[in-house]
Amino acid sequence: MTIKVAEIKKYKPTSAGRRFMTVSTFEDITRDKPEKHLTHGKSIKAGRNNYGRIMVRRKGGGHKRQYREIDFIREKLEIPAKVANIEYDPNRSARIALLHYFDGEKRYMICPDKLKVGDVVLSGKKAEVSVGNTKALRDIPEGTFIHNIEMKKGQGAALVRSAGTTAQILAKENNYAHVKLPSGEVRLIHLECFATIGQVGNLNHAHVNLGKAGKSRWKGRRPKVRGVAMNPIDHPLGGGEGKSAGGRHPVSPSGVLAKGYRTRKHKKDSSKYIVKKRTDK
Repeated sequence: MTIKVAEIKKYKPTSAGRRFMTVSTFEDITRDKPEKHLTHGKSIKAGRNNYGRIMVRRKGGGHKRQYREIDFIREKLEIPAKVANIEYDPNRSARIALLHYFDGEKRYMICPDKLKVGDVVLSGKKAEVSVGNTKALRDIPEGTFIHNIEMKKGQGAALVRSAGTTAQILAKENNYAHVKLPSGEVRLIHLECFATIGQVGNLNHAHVNLGKAGKSRWKGRRPKVRGVAMNPIDHPLGGGEGKSAGGRHPVSPSGVLAKGYRTRKHKKDSSKYIVKKRTDK
């Protein structure tokens, strides 16, 4: 069976919104509707917390979605699963693959590149080092490209999950592996943590151009307004006669410095696991 890759479709410039718009052809999708018992409703929070206060600005609206329950842990060890379908997921940039386990259970996983319908994937020590299989970092050779990486054993994949991303195992030292992340950062990750072999699929996602503001609104992204364009009651940088430069360092609406101010509380500092920062040249 040949692997279908989603290409990028361009439109004729029949309008200003169509001039630069590009979309995926979705040729790699083999099923339109999701598995019903693996989905549930997803409410739109619009960036608000449990008190109803806006914590993240510029969020709201957007199309209704159903959340697909993804198996990030892959704890069904030594049980083979056949790839039944490759589906679209509106909640992430990557495609998802529906697995039919040989014991009758069905689960979703992030679909890696070059994985096709009919392939068999396995999780555990007996799994081969091939695309879609999940193993502990201890059992994966150095130099292998991986994704869906755990930061703590049994927690589930937390790193390298978006479309087209991949990490690489550089070395192993004591109980930790040196993993180079897509940002360029080299981080120590315990050898008992699980990771999936290969690169996340849908490589052309980065080349899709929305083309118009309306497509951002469909995704729940609202317009960004500069603080200096607001009134004094709405933002610390607002007000002034005519156009002003703000008169102070950039801040958030609550007055917190927006550039370079460290807000992280070093209670459980994970910086000791960073071998090389992504900002190093």
